[in-house]
Amino acid sequence: MKTAIQPTHHPVEDKETFGFKILSAISLCHFMNDMLQSLIPAMYPLLKESLSLSFTQIGVITLTYQVTASLLQPAVGIYSDVRPQPYSLFFGMGSTLIGLVCLAFAPHFSMLLMAVALVGMGSSVFHPESSKVARLASAGKFGLAQSIFQVGGNAGTAMGPLLAALVVIRKGRESIAWFALVALFAMTVLWHVGGWYKRKLATVRPTAAVSDATKRSPIQALIPLVILLVLIFSKFFYTASLNSYYTFYLMEKFHLSVKSAQLHLFVFLAGVALGTILGGPAGDRFGRKRVILLSISGVAPFTLALPYASLFWTGPLTFIIGLILSSAFPAILVYAQELYPGKVGMVSGLFFGLGFGMAGIGAAVLGKLADVHGITAVYHVCSFLPFLGIFAVFLPDVRRRKIR
Repeated sequence: MKTAIQPTHHPVEDKETFGFKILSAISLCHFMNDMLQSLIPAMYPLLKESLSLSFTQIGVITLTYQVTASLLQPAVGIYSDVRPQPYSLFFGMGSTLIGLVCLAFAPHFSMLLMAVALVGMGSSVFHPESSKVARLASAGKFGLAQSIFQVGGNAGTAMGPLLAALVVIRKGRESIAWFALVALFAMTVLWHVGGWYKRKLATVRPTAAVSDATKRSPIQALIPLVILLVLIFSKFFYTASLNSYYTFYLMEKFHLSVKSAQLHLFVFLAGVALGTILGGPAGDRFGRKRVILLSISGVAPFTLALPYASLFWTGPLTFIIGLILSSAFPAILVYAQELYPGKVGMVSGLFFGLGFGMAGIGAAVLGKLADVHGITAVYHVCSFLPFLGIFAVFLPDVRRRKIR
């Protein structure tokens, strides 16, 4: 039986220098990867008009992308725990490149679904493997490393709608093909990251991870997993309402133009990026359980106020919602990695995959709700989701015990 590589629990690894350069590189690639992905929802108004799509079809597009990504990510993570594939990051970005070109010229709805599926496949490879790279470079500062890695993705997600408003909406859907050059540049960087990853693995001895989690029975280990699933559902179902339908909400309720609505979406996503920066280090310092509890349940007053806010207050409210809610995910991911030591790839793939999957299901369900009851009803219903964050009080304290 092969032993899973868990370098982060090796005493020598924890004393190594914090790998800021490699973390910056993988964060930059995360920025480019998620920027390209976020062009898809940012293009929804254009796609809806040019192909005469319904809100339900918009939801199906998101579902196709998210499910393609989410179903493959855990499998990629499980496989890479046993057989790491350093250069898979390069080939995953290649799938994204092909998907972008197809998206630019898709003549009908079915071809559009194929294009977003290719982008989803690229994402399914990128996230679990690059999360492992971040942990390898962390030198024991796991939350900080995850925040640096994840903030690149969130900043890229924020940049996508801005670029869509400035380029794609003005120049037309075919202009998205030019963004394939960004994917090509990311492939170049990831080839070098893959080389570092390969050399790093050659210097790491397989070790057995020691954690308080190993003392728990299967039932005791399953309970926090179920709680984390509830929290993931709450967070990503709510964020799906903003990522997929916020522009439509602003256009309908406040009669904004597409460009102005995209700029408001950028403000929300900027808050998400800032919250991600703060969430990981806060978990390192104050405890991940505390950060998870406060970030999800603490956002409830703001989500409850949003459906009743004027245009003046809607922007600040969504910025605060993005800031608070996004701080949970770095803490959740590192908490889960400590809960199941030695399975970094599996845990990363599972939780990134669950995030994508929940967002995809949420987009489809909320799209149907918008078609039947109107777009405003989406935000009235979703405003209560953060109350599920109270379940975080039942999470056990996971403390890592170093081998001596």
